[in-house]
Amino acid sequence: MNYTLHQLQIFLKIAETESITKAAESMHLTQPAVSIQLKKLQEQFNIPLVEVIGKKIHLTHAGKALAVSAADVIEKAQMMNQQMKALKGELAGKLSISVVSTGKYVIPYFLHNFLQQHPEVDLQMDVTNKVQVIESLKQGSVDFALVSMIPTEPPIQKISLMPNKLVLVASQSLEESYRKGKKELHELPFIYREQGSATRYVMEAFLEKRKITAVKKIELTGNEAVKQAVIAGLGYSVMPIIGLKNELQLKELKIITVKGLPIISTWNLIWLKRKQLHPTASTFIQYVKTHKQRIMDQHFSWYDEIKL
Repeated sequence: MNYTLHQLQIFLKIAETESITKAAESMHLTQPAVSIQLKKLQEQFNIPLVEVIGKKIHLTHAGKALAVSAADVIEKAQMMNQQMKALKGELAGKLSISVVSTGKYVIPYFLHNFLQQHPEVDLQMDVTNKVQVIESLKQGSVDFALVSMIPTEPPIQKISLMPNKLVLVASQSLEESYRKGKKELHELPFIYREQGSATRYVMEAFLEKRKITAVKKIELTGNEAVKQAVIAGLGYSVMPIIGLKNELQLKELKIITVKGLPIISTWNLIWLKRKQLHPTASTFIQYVKTHKQRIMDQHFSWYDEIKL
């Protein structure tokens, strides 16, 4: 066998994009260069690795088996490279984190100085809902996840960062209407996050506990979409304070005091217990443990000053 890591990387990119053209564009290579490397890789085996169906390239059974092994080989090669650099006092490689949507207001502050100290580290961060975050963690496609609800499976390790406080919010005009009209919660139009969101889960649990069925229900994808809808006066929503700093200061949003709120959970940086961490990930864990209190004091002192 005489194939190269570069050929395996190209093969995996073709498998991902189902196209030589798209693989070439993604890797900043020419289409002929990708085709040549795929041909050279195929010559190492006496069984077809890919087949063309329609206009897409699909892996054969042998190709799928090779893709699994290739991903493992590349991961080990990258880890070896990082270990050698670590022995020289350098830190390099990729740090991958999957973050629930409201976590995007938290995690950048824990990354900023770390990435400045280690400029050779590349960050890959995916911001999505809780279900997708946990799925990425389970698959081992990311090093870490930032969540406010700890999954029961798979077994994980964690660093607790800071409280996550959820409150009922409305636009200033709706807050005044609620206060003057002394409305009950079941009379309010509610704005929900999409299915799979941890914020939606908390909001539904809060309403169900009080046997409240919303008279009008709006469902939107993403925290920002919900926030803008609330500001526009479309309804009320239970939201994490962490993403509302500017809107509360500008009085575009108002917190409504309700029995049972705020609901407080904790932001946690989590990783798979069984996962062998590469040097970059291990160093990041130590960095967060050492500096988390300083980061919270420096960037989140406003958080505890909000009256609830």
